Amino acid sequence: MISIVIIAVATALTLSPATGARRDSRTSTPRTSTHPFSVHDMLAMDRISDPQVSPDGGTIVFVRRTTDLKANRGRTDLWLVNTGGTGLRRFTSDPSGDSNPRWSPDGKSVLFISTRSGSSQVWRIPADGGEAEQVTDEPLDVESLAVSPDGTHIAFSMQVFPDAPTIEATKQRLDEIAEQSSTGRLYDRLFVRHWDTWKDGRRAHIFVMPLASVQRSVSEPQAPARGLHDVMKGMDADCPTKPFGGPEDYTFTPDSRFIVFTARDVGSAEAWSTDFDLYVAPCDGSAKPRCLTDANRAWDANPVFSPDGKKLAYLAMVKPGYESDRFRIMLMDWPAGTRRTLTEDWDRSSGSITFSPGGKTIYTTANNLGQRSLFSVNVATGVVKTIVRDGTVRSPAMVRTADPTAGGRIIFGLDHLQSPVELYSVTPDGGDLSAITGINAEKLAAARMGEPEQFTFSG
Repeated sequence: MISIVIIAVATALTLSPATGARRDSRTSTPRTSTHPFSVHDMLAMDRISDPQVSPDGGTIVFVRRTTDLKANRGRTDLWLVNTGGTGLRRFTSDPSGDSNPRWSPDGKSVLFISTRSGSSQVWRIPADGGEAEQVTDEPLDVESLAVSPDGTHIAFSMQVFPDAPTIEATKQRLDEIAEQSSTGRLYDRLFVRHWDTWKDGRRAHIFVMPLASVQRSVSEPQAPARGLHDVMKGMDADCPTKPFGGPEDYTFTPDSRFIVFTARDVGSAEAWSTDFDLYVAPCDGSAKPRCLTDANRAWDANPVFSPDGKKLAYLAMVKPGYESDRFRIMLMDWPAGTRRTLTEDWDRSSGSITFSPGGKTIYTTANNLGQRSLFSVNVATGVVKTIVRDGTVRSPAMVRTADPTAGGRIIFGLDHLQSPVELYSVTPDGGDLSAITGINAEKLAAARMGEPEQFTFSG
């Protein structure tokens, strides 16, 4: 039997003839100076994304996008808020775009990607405020970022020609192409285009660099340090994957010596294949990537290590070539390689993975009868429980505590038909759901909108 979900929006706000004020049927409180919700309200809402909890569990850094309707442009800045919901404050204010924040393991600084130097590069700013300093100065744009568990290395992606020996060679080839009078391209294989981007022969590759060798002062810039390694050198494949991949496609191993990443390396069959695999490669580029999931000809993605480093969790499909297959949560003993399927009997498709501090529970999101809910999965038994049912849950992360058995709280973004994303927290058992931010509260209060109602039927 198939369940069909229909979400209907019915108007729950009525006009009071005597006063001309709008009355909310839920509270019977007159609402004045409001207007019907329109596309202008939707555009004016601030967007929150990529929340990252500090190592001490006290602060969240996140990306806030604001829209200047008159200038017809948006800008992204980093903001901070305490996990208890107090102390909301702007962290970066440069008019250029800032994104992809990641805490240093000691919590003393935040690394992020910014275009403030004229290209997209990695920058760093002290957690207690101050001037940001540039960390990378590469000839190509940096597109995503991760920090090693011991804080000694960073990993980031850049678009390179797979056959180019260096990133400088890629830059030189791009300059030569730009100087050509002709603009035509010859394609002898698919893909030709991903959404709004034409393929030009380059691939997104992961590079690893020691942080100590790239420290530089804004007042005394140094030449770019070497020690930069393309861990995917020669692979005709992308990581992050195209077109929807991001930093979740790769991670450092617990000892910070290797990178585990997702890529589809299938040659001319790429356009028809869903054979994404997990690979492991040394950070120093001393060996070629080794495939960890070669036995599965379907999709493997989203590698995440348990807090004790003994297990690698990831998502996997089982039907080759079938993009709508269900993602199961897999557990691999690390580094032995023994694996088991954790959620084979669960009729939902997981979309993210985060471990509890003690590693006994995995929290995941999944589409759920018109919602995108937050669930917990017992690592030992595979038993699934619903933590947050209603709304669309995004980017769940754990607040780590000194006592790994204490459980902490789960931080996540939540949006629904009456609000864009705001940050919330909840206890691991689903109790005490609390709002952390209310950035769009005034804009929402000024706009009248209907009350959504959900129903399902079997068909």
